[in-house]
Amino acid sequence: MNSGNFDQTLAAFKSRNPFKPFTVALVNGDRFEVDHRDALVVRDGVAIYIASGGVPVIFDHEGVSQFIGDQMGQVNE
Repeated sequence: MNSGNFDQTLAAFKSRNPFKPFTVALVNGDRFEVDHRDALVVRDGVAIYIASGGVPVIFDHEGVSQFIGDQMGQVNE
């Protein structure tokens, strides 16, 4: 995924009102759910998600295979 699409897609998921959790699937097969908009920071193709318990998850546009969320029934790749 290119960095512009990565940033734009995450911004769209973060700005949904009301916010709905979404899943990030990585190319290595790992997945995690972003459960709060303010727990995610995105810039220039890199993101940091602070999971419950204060555990940071760092991921970038090259490591994401898809974003999964109920955004009109679409999966964003």
